[in-house]
Amino acid sequence: MEVEALYSKKVKCPACNKEFTTSKMRTTKIRVDRVDGDLMNHYKSENPIKYHVFVCPKCGYAAMEGNFNKLRPAEREIIKESISKKWKEREYSGSRTDDEAIECYMLALYCGELIGLKKYELGNIALKIAWFFRTKESDEEMRFLQNAVELFEQAFFTEDLSTLSTDEITLGYLIGELHRRLGRKKEAVLWFGKTVSNPRVKNNPRIENLAREQWLLAKEKDGEE
Repeated sequence: MEVEALYSKKVKCPACNKEFTTSKMRTTKIRVDRVDGDLMNHYKSENPIKYHVFVCPKCGYAAMEGNFNKLRPAEREIIKESISKKWKEREYSGSRTDDEAIECYMLALYCGELIGLKKYELGNIALKIAWFFRTKESDEEMRFLQNAVELFEQAFFTEDLSTLSTDEITLGYLIGELHRRLGRKKEAVLWFGKTVSNPRVKNNPRIENLAREQWLLAKEKDGEE
């Protein structure tokens, strides 16, 4: 990896007020090779997703960059009681291996569960963990795909998606694709059908095309079985 692909960002922890540095990747250095059906990017360059979680080395609070500073006073106390008291200081400030990235995301998932993060956001973290395990060709990928699809379904039916970084077309498609990867062809066909029949799908031609392709693939597999 090119050293200059990463740069240091100063961050102040909202849980303990410690200032620390974390690495981020320069967007100009990102090179995508291909994209899987569940929107996982494979990179020719270093994987920028490794650095999307910030981890405070002093207290152990971890969250995706977009949520890191949204900690409320009551949530701060939860982190102190449930994380910081057991935390052994460690650094994730430099270049991260896949295993270190998994540790960061696992910690962010645990912190998110403790403070009641929205189901979609928890599902998004679980999906990223599954992607790292896919890179490692580990069976753990399936466990986290299952975790992600359960959380995404809860989000689809109970959360206001307009306040999140997704929409019902993309999320419905992802739910279908995760079911397909988990071997649930009937559920996959149902969700892909729901996606392509949604009038709003025309606003997202990329997802429409993906949904139709994966829908046909799932139906063919279902017919074979």
